[in-house]
Amino acid sequence: MTKLPTVSHVARCYERGLQFNTELGLYDTVTKNENFFIGKQWEGVESNGLPTPVFNFLKRVVLFQVATVTSDNIAMQASPLASTSRLDLWDIDQMADILNKQFAAIFERNQLVGLLREYMRNAAVDGDGCLYTWFDPTIENGQNVKGELVTEVVENTRVHFGNPNSRDVQSQPYILLCRRMMVDEAQRLAKENGSPDWEAIGPDHEDFHSPHDAMTDDKVTVLTYLYRDRKTGTIWKYVCTQSVEMAKATDTGLTLYPIVWLNWDYVQDCYHGQAMITGLIPNQIFINKLFAMSMISLMTTAYPKIVYDKTRIASWDSRVGAAIGVNGGDMNAVAKIIDPAQISPQIAQFIQLAVDYTQSFLGASDVAMGNVNPTNTSAIVALQRASNIPMEITKQNLYKSIESLGRIYMDHMRNYYGVRHVQVNMNLKPEDMPLGISLPNQQFNRAFDFSQLAQAPVSIQLDVGASAYWSEIATQQTLDNLLVQDKIDLVDYLERIPNGYITKKQELIEKLRGASASSPVLDTNQPMPIPEGGGYGALQRAINETGVVE
Repeated sequence: MTKLPTVSHVARCYERGLQFNTELGLYDTVTKNENFFIGKQWEGVESNGLPTPVFNFLKRVVLFQVATVTSDNIAMQASPLASTSRLDLWDIDQMADILNKQFAAIFERNQLVGLLREYMRNAAVDGDGCLYTWFDPTIENGQNVKGELVTEVVENTRVHFGNPNSRDVQSQPYILLCRRMMVDEAQRLAKENGSPDWEAIGPDHEDFHSPHDAMTDDKVTVLTYLYRDRKTGTIWKYVCTQSVEMAKATDTGLTLYPIVWLNWDYVQDCYHGQAMITGLIPNQIFINKLFAMSMISLMTTAYPKIVYDKTRIASWDSRVGAAIGVNGGDMNAVAKIIDPAQISPQIAQFIQLAVDYTQSFLGASDVAMGNVNPTNTSAIVALQRASNIPMEITKQNLYKSIESLGRIYMDHMRNYYGVRHVQVNMNLKPEDMPLGISLPNQQFNRAFDFSQLAQAPVSIQLDVGASAYWSEIATQQTLDNLLVQDKIDLVDYLERIPNGYITKKQELIEKLRGASASSPVLDTNQPMPIPEGGGYGALQRAINETGVVE
């Protein structure tokens, strides 16, 4: 068994993590990137009253890429690997069906689509995205075993890997999570976990260079130390502050670290990645400076100026229509109007070129962002797909991380769910079909022991569908053509049409189904005709064996 951790050991690991991130410049980079993303792009600059314009095109590009990579229609599909399992194929099929329903429920409960957008946004702005999953035993769910899985987004500045030169989560000797918690809450948790020194927990300073956290003085840094036992292979958990133990080390029973980690761009020999915004900040500064200097030029030289002879005019009255007295002489030589200076048109051209090139290199062209008239949707869809090619690697990395999240969910289900009632399909075997007739699958409620997941190898596949604007137009046109050609009926058309095109769509579907149900049906009381001719079919054999009942 691995030696149990202590408060001093965890504090030293925390200090090493802080030192690595500081030498890497992570905290300064994250602070700068966050400021530029939200529009605080003149922080630390002494303007001395000069204009400080912000034309934040970085935020639009980042949000466009995040929205393109993520999708509203994301689902996890579990498929069995029957060839390597000791269980029956039909049992594994039911197990996969249970997993798929559980995945859908977890996705809905945790609003995973929104979490994934925040996860990818953090990766694009800060360099890394992190998801942490844990089991909350206090959530009521109507089952005999209370508790549900909770997934949350954690900032990359609050995650420390035991081996900072590797980005592989499951190969880490330990992972340290740190968060700021109210002192009263930390004392309560420590007391509930049986800590004898819970009253010694007091406020401390934060180490993440957060200006907002520094505004309060009633928080303490709580460290969650996760490590793998070398003998059992399971994940252990230890919670403490930098000076007080909050909970003793316990075996979670998990075989995987409950952490999903994603770099926007990989950096060799480092678990922290490169943010998309980091390389674009110089472009944003260049554009802001050009706009600032153009504004200064306009403010100082854009308006006409008047030069007058002070020996003949003591003072100039700028009131509209006011008379100005002159002591004789030629009136044409008294004053002169100086025309305003002209700003070079190259300034506006360079600003536009900088924005266009930056967006184009990132795949955020006018076609991709919808700044075109929808006259030829097929061409627009083709151009959009071509512009999204540079983001395919990032998209595949996202899908890979969600697969890892699915395996973490399965690990938690196996360890924490126990016996729960679930809805499963009644998949009949061929020998159970009467007279060889295929019957539709039915749903029924049964108790399922989730610890059986340890015996069934299940592969995780992703089924992801995009719902972009132009994809909806293409879908609408395809459905229209299928309906006109009588390839589908009206109910199928309404069920597949994108939302928002027809009001009260569900009511119309139910009305059409009701009309179809009221149509004449086959009278089952009439004797079934026996097919004639050669051959000896299944129905004929059954009739010969049992006889025909009138």
